[in-house]
Amino acid sequence: MEPWLKPLTVFTELVLERCDLELEANGRDHHTADLCRERLVVRRGQPFWLTLHFEGRNYEASVDSLTFCAVTGPDPSEEAGTKALFRLSDATEEGAWAAVAADQRDSTLSLHLSTPANAPVGHYRLSLEASTGYQGSSFMLGQFTLLFNSWCPADAVYLDSDEERQEYVLTQQGFIYQGSAKFIKNIPWNFGQFEEGILDICLMLLDVNPKFLRNAGRDCSRRSSPVYVGRVVSGMVNCNDDQGVLLGRWDNNYADGISPMSWIGSVDILRRWKRDGCQRVKYGQCWVFAAVACTVLRCLGIPTRVVTNYNSAHDQNSNLLIEYFRNENFHCWVESWMTRPDLQPGYEGPSPSLSPPPLTPGTYCCGPVPVRAIKEGDLSTKYDAPFVFAEVNADVVDWIRQDDGSLHKSINHSLVVGLKISTKCVGRDDREDITHSYKYPEGSPEEREAFTRANHLNKLVNKEETGVAMRIRVGEGMNRGCDFDVFAHITNSTPEEHTGRLLLCARTVSYNGILGPECGTKDLLSLSLEPYSEKSIPLRILYEKYCDCLTESNLIKVRGLLIEPAANSYLLAERDIYLENPEIKIRILGEPKQNRKLVAEISLQNPLTVALSGCTFTVEGAGLIEEQKTVDVPDPVEAGEEVKVRVDLLPLYVGRHKLVVNFESDRLKAVKGFRNVIVGPS
Repeated sequence: MEPWLKPLTVFTELVLERCDLELEANGRDHHTADLCRERLVVRRGQPFWLTLHFEGRNYEASVDSLTFCAVTGPDPSEEAGTKALFRLSDATEEGAWAAVAADQRDSTLSLHLSTPANAPVGHYRLSLEASTGYQGSSFMLGQFTLLFNSWCPADAVYLDSDEERQEYVLTQQGFIYQGSAKFIKNIPWNFGQFEEGILDICLMLLDVNPKFLRNAGRDCSRRSSPVYVGRVVSGMVNCNDDQGVLLGRWDNNYADGISPMSWIGSVDILRRWKRDGCQRVKYGQCWVFAAVACTVLRCLGIPTRVVTNYNSAHDQNSNLLIEYFRNENFHCWVESWMTRPDLQPGYEGPSPSLSPPPLTPGTYCCGPVPVRAIKEGDLSTKYDAPFVFAEVNADVVDWIRQDDGSLHKSINHSLVVGLKISTKCVGRDDREDITHSYKYPEGSPEEREAFTRANHLNKLVNKEETGVAMRIRVGEGMNRGCDFDVFAHITNSTPEEHTGRLLLCARTVSYNGILGPECGTKDLLSLSLEPYSEKSIPLRILYEKYCDCLTESNLIKVRGLLIEPAANSYLLAERDIYLENPEIKIRILGEPKQNRKLVAEISLQNPLTVALSGCTFTVEGAGLIEEQKTVDVPDPVEAGEEVKVRVDLLPLYVGRHKLVVNFESDRLKAVKGFRNVIVGPS
């Protein structure tokens, strides 16, 4: 038969039966298994699997053409990077969307889809255009969510330490540090970034931010940058100028909401915000803002941790001098890892973001600014470097007002701004001191260079010394419900005798420096200090004096003022004292094995001399049945009585889990506890 008489092979139209998004394999490969139970969630810059199932016949490379389309946002475009068209090819191209055949058998085609490491994060729609000759059909393959990828070296959020990736992206529970610089208290927190519905809430938060509402296409395009996303999240965790999550309040009047001290996790806060139609949740303070921001950023794939700075100062007039005493006992913010291509080399790495100070004009957000820029005193660095520098370096000057209205500058060596900057250790439940990341050692040449660069002339002046020093010391047993002693310890290092007046005052105080009523005073009109001598003057603080005015911060500020009229000297010392709450004990009943039901027994002993009423345990963490997160205790709980409750846990997977507990009553509030649950194979 002549060749031109041979019968032609006619290919029918290629018809897609279904697309398998390979949730299990992709969830494992992309560290999104907790999110991939019913949807596809992958990380950018890393290939993911798809399997196409065709009807009738399989794909033939010689006759079929497959073109994929991935779009995000309401107005996608190729110019903005929110729309990608790419054909099935033989190899991937670095930095581009690509589809490569990985395996073909019978009527199935397995593919590797690659995304750029700088693609905008968010919710994508994926479709396929299949053409055979002049025939063509379109198919919707499905939807997927694209996250930042700290496992990808080309991603701006890359971390080269697997332990740090585990801690700052994947870990769902941790600690936030409160208390005071002399008594640091770890508060357990359930970040819960992979709990049900949280990813959708985080994406919703991006979609109601003011920049999205003004120009959705531009906002979605800029979500390729972790710097941009970090600023959006910093602004959206507060509701000062948008539909943000939390309303801040600092006056101890929380009856129409929930006290900031009562929260034990971000999940309940974010779910309330969504449930109420993006209405503000009442109430938050700095650590709550930081913890919610940490949840959102970790959920989106940006490595993030919560940081606490003790003796934190807010510089309102940018002169790095706090001329009135209103510094915070502690202040919390988040640090996120990212490169900064908009800045000079060397400024990659952790960058603090704060909320909600109104720093950037028109926006209630702060940062991110590289930690290294703060350490070096480079205050021209974006964003908001002067404010963060002042948080850890400002000088505080106290002025004493006399009865006649005159002001006298005091000497106060007991207050140093920026102490014990703390965060949770990687992989352990211990505290890590990261002060060295923000500040050079005091008095070092590098510190003086940083202060000179920052034009912080106050710090370059030698401090006045008188030879007389005073500090506040504490005794034992500083537990809530107890009486205890504090001491003004005074040292005279001179050969002369000094005589003066000593005033001691104890007042309850909130974490951000707002003073409450007095709960202890002493006034010694004539105090003599022998040459080269030391004295300790006690001040007794009684429970009956502080019980009704102690805030949920559990803090009492003790100040001592030594006045020497002959030398016109005013020596001030102060200390914030944290009163310990009773311990919450958590016992796991049963052997923690995979897929085995467990029971947690939670108990607390009333440490007060009076009965408690309105007692409630709230529990968060993996494995809880939703309805059992809150357990009420019958009234009353008598003085010294131990109360116990039990909560059922759902079967857990192998690994480390943490239960976080909060106890509330009429007289004891914001008592926290936690328990690690290590689940082994069955």
